[in-house]
Amino acid sequence: MERLGTGIGWRPEIADAVERMPGIDWVEVVAENTCPGHLPESLRRLRERGVTVVPHGVSLGLGGADRPDESRLTALAERAEALGSPLVTEHIAFVRAGGLLTASPRLEAGHLLPVPRTRDALDVLCENVRIAQAALPVPLAVENIAALIAWPGEEMTEGQFLYELADRTGVRLLIDVANLHTNHVNRGEDPAAALADLPLEAIAYVHVAGGFERDGVWHDSHAHPVPRPVLDILTDLASRVSPPGVLLERDENFPEPAELEGELAAIRAAVEKGREQGAVPGTKAARTTTLTSLPDTAPARQRLALDQAALLSALVAGTPVPEGFDRVRLGVQARALAGKRADVVAKVAPELPVILGTGYRAAFLGYAHGHPMTGGYRRDALDFAGHLLGAGTVRDERALAELREWWEERSGSRPRSHRPGVRLARATRRVLLRR
Repeated sequence: MERLGTGIGWRPEIADAVERMPGIDWVEVVAENTCPGHLPESLRRLRERGVTVVPHGVSLGLGGADRPDESRLTALAERAEALGSPLVTEHIAFVRAGGLLTASPRLEAGHLLPVPRTRDALDVLCENVRIAQAALPVPLAVENIAALIAWPGEEMTEGQFLYELADRTGVRLLIDVANLHTNHVNRGEDPAAALADLPLEAIAYVHVAGGFERDGVWHDSHAHPVPRPVLDILTDLASRVSPPGVLLERDENFPEPAELEGELAAIRAAVEKGREQGAVPGTKAARTTTLTSLPDTAPARQRLALDQAALLSALVAGTPVPEGFDRVRLGVQARALAGKRADVVAKVAPELPVILGTGYRAAFLGYAHGHPMTGGYRRDALDFAGHLLGAGTVRDERALAELREWWEERSGSRPRSHRPGVRLARATRRVLLRR
């Protein structure tokens, strides 16, 4: 496995700071936010300096009941080639459910949700991983995710599940130590036990990130400093194996560059401490992976599809909670999903919070409660605006006019303005005038 070194998640908001940071060997970019034909100049400069860039996908849904979407795989392959990446990464998660396998409406989570650690889910995941491996020009690594909820009737621990996945497919692993901490707090799982079960020689690299605890629930926010327990898990991992790469993730609430550099220094120190405690690279015998034939997954896909559709419907459409799930924890997850929808819609359609002012979030959360997301976030923004117009709940005449104009332009009822930013600027001025 190629040695990556120390890296940081590249985001447009910190692009300049990343370019100036000392000791950055590589960066990771969200694949879906990258256009192969129009790479940001910052990424171009980093690549010209020899900095490795790895695309990290978030929408493939390898843990879902359906086979991976060909167009999404093609897009991921194109980004790997455009960036000259040595590998691509995705998640062990499902992000949508319903559709043909269940004869029910297609629902989008807008978030990474855990797959049950069962034989059915493992068989489906293994086949989906192999399909992805065949479609990609470089090796694939998959990441363990953080979870607020646990599936009833699970048959394996996380470490056992990941070991079998790697053993049966040869896929590499992206181990997120922050997610191991999250699962420790939320699900009572021992990070050390998970690391002991893992095929450590299959690790491609490691993620490190921050979060926060509220009412006994750990939220993997990627918007807070890395806590000491996460660094301790990193040290434990580094005492068992020398990770090829370690990367700091930060997605929002970006601090000053000096603080990020301090977190990177703490990460390097945690890895070095682990090495001193006993990791000797190369002492563990390499594991031989046997790529056996996969079983017929049709029955497993059907069962998994029904289970995932029932769970996602409970989370986003308010249907009854499936038997065996913790109702309180499902409520926490449902609120987290709705909050994330509100935040992302505000980013992809920044005009809406400007037009609606301080009432935006409450209005969106009220809408989300009875209107599951069935497409992407841009479609969600359009549907939200259309709902407000139809419901007649926007009382301010100027805001209503701006909202109608925004919706008509994007729904096809009126040609889009040829002057980017004009509508947002007008809306901003009107909001300021109302203050």
